[in-house]
Amino acid sequence: MPAGVLLLAGQLFAGGFYLQLGNPEASPEARKLNAAVTIKATGCHDPKTAQVTGTATGYVNGQRRTILLKVDRMSEDGTFALSQQWPKEGRWVIQLVARNSEQFTNLIVAAGPEGVDRLHPRNDWQHEFSAAEVDALLK
Repeated sequence: MPAGVLLLAGQLFAGGFYLQLGNPEASPEARKLNAAVTIKATGCHDPKTAQVTGTATGYVNGQRRTILLKVDRMSEDGTFALSQQWPKEGRWVIQLVARNSEQFTNLIVAAGPEGVDRLHPRNDWQHEFSAAEVDALLK
């Protein structure tokens, strides 16, 4: 492989911007915020500039429903808490979108009566997940 290709690949990964989900029980601040999950914006960026928004999509009485979620910024730069704002019943998909001045990333993760499946999120830093991709995770 040419050295230029390796150099470019290294630059792409070095400039990454990702979301990691965490256990709220590990943080007194997250517990105080009644977090269902914590979110950390990671990668080569200034974590202070990260902005995270979220939605929950599920089915209620057979109808697709999307709820705009409030994401709380925590005291550590780039760290956020998400409390459960969707019904406890049924299956839901949480979509988190993060932006900073130059970068974008998002993830989707399943949630249900047992909580948020923070061990199996799907991440994508190239495009926002489509309604079809969200629906596929709901099944």
